[in-house]
Amino acid sequence: MKRTLVPDPKHNSELVARVINHVMRRGKKSTAERIVYGALAHVAKTSGQDPLEVLVRAVDNVKPRVEVKSRRVGGATYQVPVEVGRERQMALALRWICQFCRERKGVSMGRALALELLDAFNSQGNAIRKRDDTHRMAQANKAFAHYAW
Repeated sequence: MKRTLVPDPKHNSELVARVINHVMRRGKKSTAERIVYGALAHVAKTSGQDPLEVLVRAVDNVKPRVEVKSRRVGGATYQVPVEVGRERQMALALRWICQFCRERKGVSMGRALALELLDAFNSQGNAIRKRDDTHRMAQANKAFAHYAW
């Protein structure tokens, strides 16, 4: 059974709580909250739009629809394209956004997260490129789709 997630106290949003949990390292939740709330404030200041709306659209833009999974058939390993479930879509999107904001060097984590969210909101940036690569890989291996089970 899946645990229910407590919405964050400031925005009362489960998505923000999930972002905080993805940003969190070594159980330092208050630090992660400070980073995420700072990033959302920066997004609101720069874009002039509702930061929660920007966050939702950014995550929706990054969510992959299909991915490849390895299947072993008769000694050969095939990359088989499979559709991605809702929960996994969300997990991959948040993972990619956090991964690429950590890779931005010379910028504070809050600012990097804000920039990554704005990039994803505008359908550009590293997380979108990762999603496109995943889709391209699935498209290229469409011939092996009959191995999906």
